[in-house]
This record gives sequence, C-alpha cells and structure tokens, in this order.
Amino acid sequence: MNILVCVKQVPDTTEIKINPETNTLIREGVPSIVNTFDGFALEMAARIKDKQGAKIIAMAMGPEQAKNALKECLSVGADKAYLVSDRAFGGSDTLATGYILSKAVKAVEAEEGPFDVIFCGKQAIDGDTAQTGPQLAEHLDYPQITCITEIEIGDGKIKAKRETEYGKEVWESPMPAVVTVTKPDFEPRYPTIKTKMAANKAIIQVLSINEVKADAERSGLKGSPTKVKKTYVPSRNKNGIIIKEDLASESAKKLAGLLSDVGLL
Repeated sequence: MNILVCVKQVPDTTEIKINPETNTLIREGVPSIVNTFDGFALEMAARIKDKQGAKIIAMAMGPEQAKNALKECLSVGADKAYLVSDRAFGGSDTLATGYILSKAVKAVEAEEGPFDVIFCGKQAIDGDTAQTGPQLAEHLDYPQITCITEIEIGDGKIKAKRETEYGKEVWESPMPAVVTVTKPDFEPRYPTIKTKMAANKAIIQVLSINEVKADAERSGLKGSPTKVKKTYVPSRNKNGIIIKEDLASESAKKLAGLLSDVGLL
C-alpha cells in the first residue's frame, strides 16, 4: 500500500503575539511545528502501516525551513519525504496551494508509484480554512471523505467514520481517495533517539515549479484570488458591571432593570 501524507509547517499558535501598533504577527522567536491535524493524519497512516504494511511518503509545501517539519514526520512513521518549494509558490492561497499540491502528487507518483490514499489534516491551525484537502481532491478528481476519526482499508475500499456537528457518520469510498483527519481518540506517537537521528540524516528531495510542471499563472499570488487586506486585534470593551446581590433573584431583578434602562428590554 502506498500512502501520501500532506503536512504543513505552521507557527505554534500558543506562542503567537500581535504587534499592537502594526497589527501584524510577531514571528521572531515563535517556534514552528507540524500542523496539529496533520500530525493526527500521519499517526493514522502509521497505524495502517503497523497493521497492514505500507509505504508512507510525507510531503510539504513551503520554504526551506519546512524540511524540519518533514524530518519530524520521518522520525514518527514516514519512510520518505518531499518538499515542494519555489519562489513562484510564495503567497499562494488555498486554491493555488491545492493546485500546486495536485501537480506535486503526480510528480511524486512518477517516482514512488500511485498512491492508494492521500491523508491531510482537517485544517491548518494558522488559517483554519479546511479548504486545501478538499481542493486537492477536486484537482485530482478523487473521491474524498472529510473530518474522519477512524479508517479501515480493505478490498480496494476505504471505510471511514467522520465527525459532523450532529454526530458520527460512516462513509465508504473506492481508492484512490483523499481523506482529511480531525482529532481522533488517540495521540501521535513520540520519536525515539534512533528515529530522530535517522531523520536528521535523511535527504529530502526538493521539487520546484518546473519539476512539478505547475502553471505559474495558477501559482503564487497570480493564481490566488483570495487577498488579505487587513489583520487586526479586535478591541475589547472593559466597561462591564458585576452584579452580585445576596440572592440570585435579586441579581436577576437588578440585571433586568439595567437592561430596561438602556432599552434592551
């Protein structure tokens, strides 16, 4: 079985701070990590590998530093890694990213063989769009199952349990297919000293725009209809009133009176 796991290197959102004067992210000193949901996707793929046997390829799109994320993937289950990187890809929104990744998938398949399943995280914690995985499936013309928490593979089919706002659903799909993974009932495994040392020595092949045969007009800023006009920190109004009477009923009456005074009741 041949499995591809698409990952993204993202800033650790617990460490992100905003410059109050410019309303831009302060990136200095903020560590980068493997996107949380992508880590779940890799662990799900690794469990299939443990149980049924599989080759896992990890692929990321980003600058040279994204190799660190791929090395982390190699230390916890991936067998090989590719970095899709080119200045022409800079500024890509999810539409352009999905297109570029689809071209990269075909380029990697030419070397590694066809993929049976492509795993993606449900969404990236720095953008939260949940668009790249589904767009990748559309560009490849593959069936897709999103927000899965469990998966079974056999007889050329995928059977997956997906999470919805109303509960759980069980879906079945032929292969090849794209699945996006949300938080499952397990945590990703930890690397060992041995696997980390091996990952640090691994050679990660870099694929440029020419090697993936992507159209420059559909890549980067040129191929991105989404534009970020402004980022800002929402203002917080601290002029609140704490109502704390001896009895809850008295607090409720006082609250009702205050709301009535300002015309809200």
